[in-house]
Amino acid sequence: MLTRETRAGSPLRSSDSEPIGRLIRSVRRERGLTQYELADALVSVSGNDSLGRDEVSRWERGKRVPGPYWQQWLGNVLGIAPDRLRSSARVARELRWQQIGLVP
Repeated sequence: MLTRETRAGSPLRSSDSEPIGRLIRSVRRERGLTQYELADALVSVSGNDSLGRDEVSRWERGKRVPGPYWQQWLGNVLGIAPDRLRSSARVARELRWQQIGLVP
């Protein structure tokens, strides 16, 4: 099993949470939103019009991980706790590191 030390020193297991892309997709669908609607809602609440459906798609496919700025707004729009988003982002990064061979 893939583990890594967290800042607090406790091991993090990738099975503790799902990747953030999968989380975003499942909650978005539960709320009945399209990727376009989610992107529009994020732009509306953040006041930052630099986000589009294509970026939401990248997040959901695991091609990118939203940073803390967008995680904050995702939490507001989708009703996801910040700790859950951070944990899921960490899992997604670890999976990516494993794919490219940075973690044994």
